[in-house]
This record gives sequence, structure tokens and C-alpha cells, in this order.
Amino acid sequence: MAAKAQASERRDKLRAICLALPEATRKDQGGHASFLIGKKTFAYYLNDHHGDQVISVCCKVLPGENKLLIDANPKKFYLPSYIGPRGWVGLRLDLPTVDWNEVAELVRGSYLQLAPKRLGVMLVSYD
Repeated sequence: MAAKAQASERRDKLRAICLALPEATRKDQGGHASFLIGKKTFAYYLNDHHGDQVISVCCKVLPGENKLLIDANPKKFYLPSYIGPRGWVGLRLDLPTVDWNEVAELVRGSYLQLAPKRLGVMLVSYD
């Protein structure tokens, strides 16, 4: 699959995961996108951010979890510029294979940290 088509397909899969969450919205920013709940961003889709040639999703994680994920698999996870030190982790979407269940779990965890309690309760009750 051509790199551009693969990036587009993976962006679309990520968009579907994020927008399936209650009241989630998307804000496009050039080749990037932010996924929000209200005014809070719970995920970023980054495509060659500042020329790093990486396609990824960045999500907020629990304190210290970003370091654990990166240490466990540095080829898959990385500390994103600017937001990484504030509790975010990047998960590469440009690898030969992507575990979409893992992507969904990471996105959902970030969403639950930032969503109003009423939406978190709604989401948990559907499981």
C-alpha cells in the first residue's frame, strides 16, 4: 500500500475510534487533527509534525505511564514534543502493523481522564 493511502486509511480509523466516544468532536489543523471533548483535547493525530516523519496518535496517560510505555516498547511509543512532559505519550501509526485495540484503549483512557463525569459514567455503562 502506498504510504499516502496508508496514512489516510489509518487517519480514518483513528477518526472513527475517537468520534465514536460521546460528544467527541474533531478539529482539523492542516495535516493534523485534534479530538476534543468540550474544549479539552483528548487525542492528537500528528502527521510529520515539525518534519519528524512520524505519523502518530498522542494521548494523555496516567502519571508515569508514558515512561513505562516508552521503556517497554520504544519503537512503538515515544515522548511527543511539548506535551510529553505533561503526561502525554505518542503511539506510532506508521509502523507496518497497528494494534487498533491498543489504539482504542489508549484513546479511551485519555478521553476518560478529560471528559465530564457524566460522560465517563455513560461510557462505562455501555461496556
